[in-house]
Amino acid sequence: MASVCFYFQVHQPARLRHYTVFDNKADYFDDYKNAEICRKVANKCYLPANRLILDIIRRCDGRFKVAYSLTGILLEQLFSFSPEVMSTFDALAQTGCVEFLAETYYHSLSFLYSHDEFVEQINKHAETIEKLFGQKPRIFRNTELIYNNDLAALIESTGAFDAIITEGADHILGYRSPNFIYRPKGSEKLKLLLKNYSLSDDIAFRFSNRHWTQWPLTAEKFARWVNDVNGNGFVVNLFMDYETFGEHQWADTGIFEFMRHLPEEVLKYPDNGFKTPSEVIKAYEAVDTVDVPHLISWADTERDLSAWLGNAMQSNAIHELYRMEKNIKSSGDQDLIADWRRLQSSDHFYYMCTKYFADGDVHKYFNPYDSPYDSYINFMNVLGNLQSRCAKKTSGPNLREITRNEIPPDLRTQAVH
Repeated sequence: MASVCFYFQVHQPARLRHYTVFDNKADYFDDYKNAEICRKVANKCYLPANRLILDIIRRCDGRFKVAYSLTGILLEQLFSFSPEVMSTFDALAQTGCVEFLAETYYHSLSFLYSHDEFVEQINKHAETIEKLFGQKPRIFRNTELIYNNDLAALIESTGAFDAIITEGADHILGYRSPNFIYRPKGSEKLKLLLKNYSLSDDIAFRFSNRHWTQWPLTAEKFARWVNDVNGNGFVVNLFMDYETFGEHQWADTGIFEFMRHLPEEVLKYPDNGFKTPSEVIKAYEAVDTVDVPHLISWADTERDLSAWLGNAMQSNAIHELYRMEKNIKSSGDQDLIADWRRLQSSDHFYYMCTKYFADGDVHKYFNPYDSPYDSYINFMNVLGNLQSRCAKKTSGPNLREITRNEIPPDLRTQAVH
């Protein structure tokens, strides 16, 4: 039997406004732009996609299942700018066919820099999901599916989760297939669900590519590919950004119609069905252990962390941010702490990326900057002001402010076009 497991990542960052060294206001975030983008994506993706999924669940009498991971920072924006989206997610939760996953509340890279902050964000996110949807998340996915053995050990030590979702990267699987269930190395209880990146990317990236040899992708054709897994796996994990529907792949590509017909085509094969991540790990045993000593992610062709930490600007910005943790938290100022945490969203460092991206324009998605250098300067200007506010609260003798002159010379002169 081949079970199809759909998981959708739903996230939008709190984008920064243009902030210069002469600014001294503590309003860092561009509420106008964030509201505009949130409403745009809600109308193009979240609302039509949610209504479509709800309709499919009803038409399939509950045999269609999906999972979502909604970041806390997106939920805050939906409540402020597009509350009608929240009502549709609530309706999906009421079907009993939708699972909500846990992650870092701020879609952060905190696991890499502060395990204390990492766990605090997970707890905050899980509590929010339980309060909103009545579900206590049992499946964890880290920001951008970043994962290694150490992360698995930390998640298992919390005792809060049954499984982790991550990338089915070729270099960690070798000859093995992502269509089975695995365990992390050294784990006794946790299971791993690995993304089938080939079939996922057929929908997320290649669907509208007229130069693709398999274009046009129909629901019937894709259902045949899923059925071919039988005999070589138990589950097809289709993990992707929710914005695939209507935003990355516009409505006129036929993406919504594809999704509308896919469940019935999959269910035409009597051995196939749909399961949530929790149902998958209950249905199937782990067949092997996966050893991941080095960090992986689901980004770009390299499946590494270079999209966020690949250059000196990114490294400098994120190190300065997390260096502030002790002083920020000791201030006891909740506004200060909230601003510091919103600055942790991985998108801020993604905008500083200078690498060549084989995945096309995905790095430019709603990027408010003309260049990675502009992103870095803007971020550091904000961080400098945040440090000034923190210094006034804590009077910490070791807390220094970042000034324009302290930016490394090679970064000040780096021009990216």
